[in-house]
Amino acid sequence: MEDSRRIPEPVNSVHQDEIWKAHVKMEKDSAKVWPNKWGFLTEAYKEYEGESVKLKGDALVALSQPSTPSGKHVHVGPSPPVPNTTQALIGWRSAHSQLQLEKYGAVHHGRCSFLKELGWPLTYCY
Repeated sequence: MEDSRRIPEPVNSVHQDEIWKAHVKMEKDSAKVWPNKWGFLTEAYKEYEGESVKLKGDALVALSQPSTPSGKHVHVGPSPPVPNTTQALIGWRSAHSQLQLEKYGAVHHGRCSFLKELGWPLTYCY
C-alpha cells in the first residue's frame, strides 16, 4: 500500500540524454576499434564456413550412395499386429524371433568375469 502512494522522483531528462549520448559514442568508438582488435575472427570464420560447406558436400555424397552392396538386398518382413492394450506394447516386437535385436545369438557376457579375473569369490555377484 505504501508503494502506491509514493511520489515518483523527478526525472532529469538532460542527464538521461547525456547518458544516452555516452552510450552511443561508446558504440561508435567500439565499432571503429573492432576490426583492428578482433578482425582476425572474420578470416577464421570464413575458413570455418568453407570447411563446413566442403564437409556438408562430402556428407551428401556419402548419403546418396547406397549403404548396402547392390548385389545384396535387405528383406524386411511385415510387422506383427499392434497389441490392443498399452501394457502389451512393452516388448511386443521382441516376442517374435525374426524381429529380435540379437540376430547372431544371445550375448554371453557374464556379470562375474571381473571378479573371476581378480580371483575373488563369486558370492559377491548379485
